Parts: sequence; C-alpha cells; structure tokens
Amino acid sequence: MSTQPRITILVVDDEPRMVRFVKMNLDLEGYFTLEANNGMVALEKVRDYNPDMVLLDVEMPGMDGFETLKRLRQISDASVIMLTVRSDEDDRIKGLDLGADDYITKPFSPRELSSRVRAVLRRSENSGRLEKQTVTIDDRLQVDLQRRDVIVDGERISLRPTEYRLLYQLIQNAGWVIPHETLLTKVWGPEYLNDNHLLRLYITYLRKKIEPDLESPRYIFTERGLGYRFVDYKRGE
Repeated sequence: MSTQPRITILVVDDEPRMVRFVKMNLDLEGYFTLEANNGMVALEKVRDYNPDMVLLDVEMPGMDGFETLKRLRQISDASVIMLTVRSDEDDRIKGLDLGADDYITKPFSPRELSSRVRAVLRRSENSGRLEKQTVTIDDRLQVDLQRRDVIVDGERISLRPTEYRLLYQLIQNAGWVIPHETLLTKVWGPEYLNDNHLLRLYITYLRKKIEPDLESPRYIFTERGLGYRFVDYKRGE
C-alpha cells in the first residue's frame, strides 16, 4: 500500500450540483476533496486544512472568486484553478494576474477537469523541486529560488506564482532564445500555446519588477518574431 499522502483539493462553488459533479470526479481520481459554498467558508477551510489545490468559482454571491483569490493568496501558496461561465480574456487575465494557475470554462467534461488538475499539479510539483539556492545575476539582481522572490538593490520583491515560473524558465535557459510557444507551454500549459498576448503581459510584469529601465532592458530581451532571451549572466554578457 502506498504511503504517499493523498492530494487535498478544495472545491468552492455556490451551486450544489456543480460541487457534487466536481467532487464525484475528483474522488474517482483518488483525491481527497473538501467543499465550500462561499468565499468566507473557503478561506476558513484553507486555513484549517491547507489544501494542495483550490477549484474556485468566479461568480459567487457576496465575496466573488476574484476577491476570494486575492485573500487566499495572502495565506496560501495552493494551486488555484478558476471555474467560470465566462470566457472573456479580461476575466481570465485578471484571475491569472491575482495568482490563479489556470482557468476552466463551464460547462466542462470530467476528462477536461482531470487533465487540467493533473497539469497544474505537475507544474506545481516541478516548481517544488527547484534548487534551494540564490542565483546571482549581477551586483544589482539576485533570485532566491527557495523563497521564490527576487532581490533588487538589496530589497526583496515577491513574485506571483506565474511570474516566478516564467522567470525560472528564462533563467534556466539564460543566453538562449526561448520561443514564445515553449514559454507558454512550460509556464501555462499546452492549451495556452498561441496566447502571445498573455506572455507579453507577464514579461512586462517581470520587467517592471527587475529592470532598471523598461525602455532599455538589461535582463530580459525581446527577440522579435522568435521569443525572449535572458541575459547570459554566467558568461557576463
């Protein structure tokens, strides 16, 4: 018998039928599931049970999913997948910007649910295996891989989960041009393969946090029509 602890997933939705549907399918996959029907209960369960993942409905009465996510990110690094009936790009980017890892648009099939959950958990697991060290880019910039933040001119600046995954991919391939498609697949998943707008948005977020001059980047370079390249700090480019 496996001694591995079961992955705990909190399902947050004000529709009982949706909660039952999601819970049933997650139970069949072997996950341990918790339930909450509003944002306040969800936050209480996150504090009490520290789940590995939260499936969070956007449109809930009272505290909606966005506000719940904002508060959740103050107390937990759990993976978050937003559930929504809306497929607007602005809503999707807003959720990702607040720290969500993925989006599923209702209605969705058990197969899609299972696939998205596994993909996000896999990305989270890979992030957890990163080296526990501080990478020195230059005298001005260091990246703390253990705490997942950057140190700019001696000041620590926290990164959101998606920002960190993007920066990690850039650093791991420093000096090489990484195609748009590769970054989108590794950071967000294959379903975001053609979402170049999302990638540009998060490159801008990173640059605002680490670059001394946005008009003349020192660390993250745009290779037009190809992708992005991080400064080859090991060679002292």
